[in-house]
Parts: sequence; C-alpha cells; structure tokens
Amino acid sequence: MLPIVIVGSGLAGYTVARELRKQDQTAPIMLITADDGRVYAKPMLSNALAAGKTAAALATADGDEMRRQLHIDIRPDSRVVAIDSLAHTLTVGGASIGYSKLVLALGADPITPHLAGNGAPEVLTVNDLTDYGRFRAAIHPGQRVAILGAGLIGCEFANDLCGAGYPVTLIHPAATPLNRLLPETAGHAMREALAAAGVDWQGGETATAVDRTPGGYRLTLRSGAFLEAAAVLSAIGLKPRIALAAAAGMRTHRGIVVDRYLQTSAADVYAVGDCAEVEGRVLPFVLPLMHGARALARTLAGEATAVSYPAMPVVVKTPACPVVVAPPEAGTAGEWQVNGEEGGVRALFYDSARQLRGFALTGAAAAQKQTLMRQLPPLMT
Repeated sequence: MLPIVIVGSGLAGYTVARELRKQDQTAPIMLITADDGRVYAKPMLSNALAAGKTAAALATADGDEMRRQLHIDIRPDSRVVAIDSLAHTLTVGGASIGYSKLVLALGADPITPHLAGNGAPEVLTVNDLTDYGRFRAAIHPGQRVAILGAGLIGCEFANDLCGAGYPVTLIHPAATPLNRLLPETAGHAMREALAAAGVDWQGGETATAVDRTPGGYRLTLRSGAFLEAAAVLSAIGLKPRIALAAAAGMRTHRGIVVDRYLQTSAADVYAVGDCAEVEGRVLPFVLPLMHGARALARTLAGEATAVSYPAMPVVVKTPACPVVVAPPEAGTAGEWQVNGEEGGVRALFYDSARQLRGFALTGAAAAQKQTLMRQLPPLMT
C-alpha cells in the first residue's frame, strides 16, 4: 500500500501528520524533509534571544521521537527534486518514491535583498533552526545589529535584540513600522515604543550596499548616509516555495494554487501552510496554517473537508509595544477610525455599510482583542 507522503517538517507538515494519525491509526505516512526533522515553533525564532534560548533549546523533539510518537516513516536530510503527478512518484536524490496522496508543506523562503558590496553575501536571514544558530554565532553582546525591514519579523527581532542588550538599527522604506498592517497612528506608536526601548529608527530608507570593515560591516543607505554594524539581518519578507510544484506542471501564482480542499491542480496532490494560495489568499501565519492542516487531515482520511477561516487576528510579539491586528482583506472599501487612548491606540476599520472589517490595537488597547473579534465576520466560511 503506497503511503501518504508529506514533504516538509515545519509546523504545517507535522500538524498534518499528527492530525491525520488521530483520524487514521493505520494509514502508512511518510514525511520527507530537507532538514534534520526536529520539531520547533518557528514563531519563537524572533523572540528567543532575550529569553536566552539556543537553537537546541527551541527544539522540542527530534525526528526519532516523532517517528515513535506518530508511527510514521521520517526521511530527514532528504530533498525532493521532482514530482511526477501522473505516475504518483517523487524523485528524492536518485531514488523514486511512490505515493497515494501527496502533501506539499514546503513553507517559504526569505526574500533576498538587492544589495551591492562585498559584504552582501554575508547578510543573515533567520527562517529555521539552523539559520537561528548561525545568527546566534554571528552576534556578540554590545555589538550593533542592523535589521533590514520593519515588518512583523523585523520588529520582533529588533525588540528581542534590545531586550537582550544589543544595540539595534532598524532600516525601513516607510515612515512607520508595520505599515502594511497598521494605520499610520498605530505605526507611530510602535515606532516610538521601539525607539524608547533603544532601537535606532531609520525610516524612509533602504540599504543599497553592504561592505566588510575590520569591525563588521558598513551599510550604504539610499540617502547616501553610512551606518556601521557588527552583523546585518534581513527581514524584508517571505516568498512561498513554488518552484517544485511549478516544475511539475501545477498551477502557481503567488503561492501553490489550491481550492477550498487544499487540492492543487494535480490529482491527489495538496498544499498547506506558507506555500499555499487558498482562493487567492496567501496567509503566512500560524492560525490559518492550523485550520488548513486540520481540514486537510480529515480530507486525507476520507472525509472531504473544506477549510474555513474565522477572524484571525495577528499578535505581534513586541513587549515594548503590544500589538494585535486583524487587517481588513485587501480591496475592502472603507476607512479607519482611529482613537488614541491612554497607553495605546485603538483603530477600527469599517466598510461602507459600517460593518467592522478589521482592527489594530496597540499597548493597553490590545486587551480589547476578544471583544472586537466577536464583531468581525469570518474571513472564509
């Protein structure tokens, strides 16, 4: 009997395996991963430093333990190089592996910044445990870290590094951080809180070059200014891993295109998590991933289940300025209604019918999350 094969050992891959095993105790399951198979919570990578967590400490189980727990075949350090969806086979190294159903839980890659200079190849990214270990080895207490990008991950790393005693310069093309998620007033609150925590804010700027110096790196900014740092971390965004699916002839766009059942354009092939585009939505957050993995497990077990998304606010892990945001869907007509409150900002997004479609809360206002969530319509029913 051919196994159900899951490609990827991140949160999406392991959650599908765990939920499927709850549904079916005997189905053969194989998990193939280019990593070593350790289990960890990827969101913890951006706030582990101040807590003193090493890469090893973030791992909660290794591949052998997961093999025993879930009774599945785990193939670590194995890279899938091709899919033949007609033959229902994968090429892994020089071997061919057959599958009954295939789940692509491939995740996403960091976007590479376009930088000149001899130090550009040494700009760091953190996207997995190995990256985090490399990042930890490259930084030293008291030495400045420059971060490119003040989106969610960039802000979290900036806050975490400051909390661990590292000087931080945060470089971002917009005037305020989290500008794709927050209205300007809420972004100002985040910027001021990070500055108060010790972050050197460089808004309206991008790095154009990174060059080595005896003490680290010199960054050239678009304005012509120069900055010195001992290490440079890029956090300018992620792009879904679609190359493997595209090469196999599956439909791709921003992500691997799937329907409400997470089925790709190829028979018996599914995609879930950061690599998937569900009815035009790419949602690289934990809650959509979990909803998708649970629905897919039921489908794989024989009970076809469409994924549905409730309102899913995003919690930004920045203790200097707690933030909860439920951004309105792209293209929703409406306007923000922003009120500054003592200790925080409360921003509500209403559509033309005065229906609440999103919110952004900072500081003390973040405590209103549950009340406002109940007023939001589901994202996808």
